[in-house]
Amino acid sequence: MLPGAQQPQLSLGCCWSLPWFSINEKHAGIHAAQLPLLCSFSGTSRPGMPGSLGFSLHWKQVSWFVAPQERHDSLPIIPSELPLVQELTSTLREWAVIWHRLYVENKKSLFRQVQQMTYSLIEWRSQILSGTLPKDELAELKKKVTAKIDYGNRILGLDLVVRDDNGNILDPDATSTIALFKAHETASKRIDERIQEEKDSYISIFNTTHTYSLYVNFKNFVCNIGEDAELLMSLYDPDQSKFISENYLVRWGSNGMPKEIEKLNNLQAVFTDLSSSDLIRPRISLVCQIVRVGHMELKEGKKHTCGLRRPFGVAVMDVTDIIHGKVDDEEKQHFIPFHNILWRFIVCVCIQQICLWVSLKLLPGDLAQVQKDFSHLIDRSTAVARKMGFPEIILPGEVRNDIYVTLMHGEFDKGKKKTPKNVEVTMSVHDEDGNLLEKAMHPGAGYEGISEYKSVVYYQVKQPCWYETVKVSIEIKEVSRYHLRFTFRHRSSQESRDKSEKAFGMAFVKLMNADGTTLQDGRHNLIVYKGENKKMEDAKFYLTLPGTKVEMEDRDGLPAKHHVANFAPTKDSTKDSFQIATLICSTKLTQNGMLNCWYNPSFPALAEVTLFLQDTLDALFSIMMEMSDNETYDFLVFDALVFIISLIGDIKFQHFNPVLETYIYKHFSATLAYVKLTKVLNYYVGNADDSSKTELLFAALKALKYLFRFIVQSRVLYLGVCFCLQGSFVACMTAILRQMDDCHYTHYISTFKTRQDLIDFLMETFIMFKDLIGKNVYANDWMVMTMTQSRIFLRAINQYTSVLNRFFLDQASFELQLWNNYFHLAVAFLTHESLQLESFSQAKRSKIVKKYGDMRKDIGFKIRDMWYNLGPHKIKFIPSMVGSILEVTLTPEPELRKATIPIFFDMMQCEFNFSGSRNFHMFENELITKLDQEVEGGLCECFCFSGEVFALLVSSLLENLLDYRAIMHDGSKENRMSCTVNVLNFYKEKKREDIYIRYLYKLRDLHTGSENYTEAAYTLLLHADLVHWVSSVLINLSSHFLKKYFLKMWEKAIQLSKELADMYENKVFDYEGLGNLLKKRATFYENIMKAMRPQPEYFAVGYFGHGFPSFLRNKIFIYRGKEYERREDFNLKLLTQFPNAEKLSSTAPPTEEIKTSLKQYVQCFIVKPVMNLPPNYKDKPVPEQILNFYRSNEVQQFRYSRPFRKGEKDPENEFAVSPSSFGAIFEEEISPLENAIETMELTNEKISNCVQQHAWDRTLPVHPLSMLLNGIVDPAVMGGYTNYEKAFFTEKYIQEHPEDQDKIELLKQLIALQMPLLAEGIRIHGKKLTEQLKPLHDRLTSCFKELREKVEKLYGVITLVTTSMLKSQIVVLIITSWNGNSSGTGSAWLSWSFSHAGGRALLLISPPEAA
Repeated sequence: MLPGAQQPQLSLGCCWSLPWFSINEKHAGIHAAQLPLLCSFSGTSRPGMPGSLGFSLHWKQVSWFVAPQERHDSLPIIPSELPLVQELTSTLREWAVIWHRLYVENKKSLFRQVQQMTYSLIEWRSQILSGTLPKDELAELKKKVTAKIDYGNRILGLDLVVRDDNGNILDPDATSTIALFKAHETASKRIDERIQEEKDSYISIFNTTHTYSLYVNFKNFVCNIGEDAELLMSLYDPDQSKFISENYLVRWGSNGMPKEIEKLNNLQAVFTDLSSSDLIRPRISLVCQIVRVGHMELKEGKKHTCGLRRPFGVAVMDVTDIIHGKVDDEEKQHFIPFHNILWRFIVCVCIQQICLWVSLKLLPGDLAQVQKDFSHLIDRSTAVARKMGFPEIILPGEVRNDIYVTLMHGEFDKGKKKTPKNVEVTMSVHDEDGNLLEKAMHPGAGYEGISEYKSVVYYQVKQPCWYETVKVSIEIKEVSRYHLRFTFRHRSSQESRDKSEKAFGMAFVKLMNADGTTLQDGRHNLIVYKGENKKMEDAKFYLTLPGTKVEMEDRDGLPAKHHVANFAPTKDSTKDSFQIATLICSTKLTQNGMLNCWYNPSFPALAEVTLFLQDTLDALFSIMMEMSDNETYDFLVFDALVFIISLIGDIKFQHFNPVLETYIYKHFSATLAYVKLTKVLNYYVGNADDSSKTELLFAALKALKYLFRFIVQSRVLYLGVCFCLQGSFVACMTAILRQMDDCHYTHYISTFKTRQDLIDFLMETFIMFKDLIGKNVYANDWMVMTMTQSRIFLRAINQYTSVLNRFFLDQASFELQLWNNYFHLAVAFLTHESLQLESFSQAKRSKIVKKYGDMRKDIGFKIRDMWYNLGPHKIKFIPSMVGSILEVTLTPEPELRKATIPIFFDMMQCEFNFSGSRNFHMFENELITKLDQEVEGGLCECFCFSGEVFALLVSSLLENLLDYRAIMHDGSKENRMSCTVNVLNFYKEKKREDIYIRYLYKLRDLHTGSENYTEAAYTLLLHADLVHWVSSVLINLSSHFLKKYFLKMWEKAIQLSKELADMYENKVFDYEGLGNLLKKRATFYENIMKAMRPQPEYFAVGYFGHGFPSFLRNKIFIYRGKEYERREDFNLKLLTQFPNAEKLSSTAPPTEEIKTSLKQYVQCFIVKPVMNLPPNYKDKPVPEQILNFYRSNEVQQFRYSRPFRKGEKDPENEFAVSPSSFGAIFEEEISPLENAIETMELTNEKISNCVQQHAWDRTLPVHPLSMLLNGIVDPAVMGGYTNYEKAFFTEKYIQEHPEDQDKIELLKQLIALQMPLLAEGIRIHGKKLTEQLKPLHDRLTSCFKELREKVEKLYGVITLVTTSMLKSQIVVLIITSWNGNSSGTGSAWLSWSFSHAGGRALLLISPPEAA
């Protein structure tokens, strides 16, 4: 094709045009292509994009469709992905990042929830992309997708997406501010409702065990009646002989199928509102009554009366096991045989050919709950048969108004007939004018109501008993106008006679009494009136007459208002009688005078209060609000409210607690009630000394929990209303400002007549803007609305800056407060959380920058310019503006920092030049204070100031704070703890107690987060040391320690409890608290003696090299390991924390080369704590359980051993070497002889501890004792004594070391001392002997005998004596005989030995002469 020839063009999204090129015949999607331009194109026409010959269009990963139009000169190319698909893609990408983080943080519940939502969105996205969905299904799917996205964004803390009615995302630039605000409100409310529904579905407001439902699936009914039938199923209590539920009605045709063919295989019902008390009934039956509808007799012909309801049979199934939960199989079909009723003889005959099949299942929850949880069973077609009565809990908002009327029995005179009448009762509802209420009668669930209910007809029965229950439904507000009318008619089996039969009587009963209460539950004997049919239908006439026998008796003796012949019978004028029973199930109507319960609180009246809780509370608060000018009503309502709360607190009504809470949080609406409630409560508390108010105050304090909930909820509602109004106001103001351009601002400023008016306007505007920014008028997830407001506010602020520069900058017109307000407003705007892009996800950050840019830079540069415009006025803002500018410089935006950090130097120069003192102390002090306050928001590293003292101070502070900032988000809590300790020690040295305490609590939080509760307690004790005992703060702290922190540090808890007990007893006189404290202390003592406390290992860890941060560099720390934590596990954790570190294998101190290296070297080894016993425990028989605590706690020194040799080793004597030295933890040099003594002491101590543990607890396993004994008495070891003899007991050694004579004798004593300990251990080992250990025990006994003979011969005899002390066996050693050579100094040796051992061995040694 030649240049310049007429060419068709492709329009890209109706924006650009390119010369024609061929895609392919089907215009298929292009995934990646490089398309050359065949000729040059100017692009001057619109739409068009210029292109030159030789250039290429690069096309990547986009699918396009070419749509032909009528004009063939252009074909628009449209992206195939719908906007919804693009939103789905971006949403899934954003959720994927969060999903990964949830997995890492081990938030399992939310992780699975996001996983399910993600899978749903992926599935729906594929359905949309398939392009196969019809338009209506696509629209429905779009609603589901947007609802799921909005819901997921809310629970993940993402921003709210505002949409139009079609689900499309609104463009804020194309939407008015008011419409945008309304869209946010609508969207937020919709999501809140959805979240509330989700919460209700997972966590019901009341325990679902309070309410149950029984699901019944009607499978089949086999019966050849030959006529239509009605099956009425209900639940029945055989023990109380009463039905407990409504009927479930099934109408069955004469053809053996349901009357409504659409119900075939879909006959199911659910009996709801069963309470836990129903589930514990001894027996419950499912009863199915069959009523045939047809002739009087089954075999009668066509001329006989049709449509009569006649009894036929009954089926009964015991469902007790199903109700009790013993049987749970919804698929199992239960066979129920029917019993035919021969009414003439009142007998039942079982007919196996007539039967019913049903399946049943007990479902936990009320109707709404089971509809959600068992949607596969219960749908819209499922009939709902309610319990005839209320469930245990009636939640506020539930409205029910059911009146159950049961036709009991009657007696009717046969009159002129030879046989009793075939009586049919017709029941209907009429108003005071006699008008019939349509469809008010409900014989059974599953069908709509009927206008008249006709009873079963019993053939020639003088005293028929029906026991038929019908539900009557009337609107609550109309109940007072209606009454029930019963008409009685004889039904003949002959159709011709039946048509001539008229009603022979009627009865009625009013549903509401004159005092406003409804008809009482129970049985009612109605008066049967006979007379003219017209008068039977004249409601205005018969309503003037008594309806029941009770009413007639009440009227006896009173003058009759009307004389009614043949229609107003006396007691004896007729023998006809008729009885009904009623049951009112209404959440609005009451059968008791509500006010009577306050003065005569009987149980039924109180139950009525709980039943009508919502209406009662609504009425009370309505009185309080409407009578706001009369304080008398405030006290009356308050007392009534306290009465109701106390009532629900009673054990009989405690299951109504969830009802009250539901009312408070869902239905309570008195926004100003908190004012009056707090006022009355304050009055009662303030007049506590008034004896007349004591009882009221006591009741109010008992109800304080719910009183405060009412107060708080009222305040929350008030704030919510204020928030809504405030949001609307700000939206309107923003909409106005949005319409203003530069000319509008200029004109408006010019309208101010005086300078003061302009100042007032700007002052008020700056304060208002700052207040609105600080208060977060909109919710945190209203990102679009917040950014729209910020953009408009920024434009307005920039308009006002020119006014400041123009009118209020020179020396004569300068307004300090006005400029100060401007700077604080600008800083508040810049530091607002909605503009901190670094804290957002990449997706959100990109959206904001693309749409709005980084508004912080705009306002920040303006702040810089305005500061430098101040000139000589700058000194007026020092030091007040230091903190504000510091906030700006802490913003992690490089360009903004670069522009504003020089302001600090400018401030220093200003103070130095203009303060007169030639220093900048004000700037220095303010910066230190503000620097610490702002450190957690990010800290600038580029501060450099003059002044040597100040520089050192700031340098030290910056070093600590920079370390703190760098380590703040480190995964290692140990590093964060160490860094925090450095910071708080800095502030302690500088005596900044307020900041010091704040960092103490940061350290406490780190410890509690790591479950180091003991360390957390000691941290809080540092705060306690700063507070006097008279302070309630310290009392609360101490009580908090005992409850939470000192989990196994019972000794420390006891010490603290003693101090606290003295406070309770002698200072605050809280004897109740003292009693509880002493009980707790008793448990501490018991735990010390009985509970197991494993002794942890201690590790010395050195961090060497400049590769570590300053708070770790070239320092050694002692770490207390976790319970049962091994050295290998600790090393692994340490190297995981520092993967680049090199582990030093030697315990020797590192060289200077290692310390100055740029690498990381870690040295780790086990150290042993040196026990530091309290003085009162030394040389006393202290139980082992007590001493175990001090072996690993209250430790001040640690020790470890490493060999240190001088000269060459003597192979014949491994002990004949120079003294060993200990490491940096506890350094000392001891001789080989002293080392041998210490080794023997530790071995004896180990044997003693093990023996006493087994003596104390016989349940301990014997294997550790076996290994210990075998390791000592084995001939290959023989206690290790042979080496000692070769090294120290020779004549050569004694001659060379005469100063060691006493120590040699002491070592011999310790060897002899080991024998009775071993003997006691072998004795206990024998008692705990098993068959498997018998050979080992025999060998131990044999070896020990040989060893003992040798030791006693050489080193003397020590005898073990067991004595009883403090109800426990304490081992006491007494030397009863001594064969040593130096008995005269034995006492001194033993005394030195146990003093040196620190009293750890729990042994009492008597010298030989004492024995």
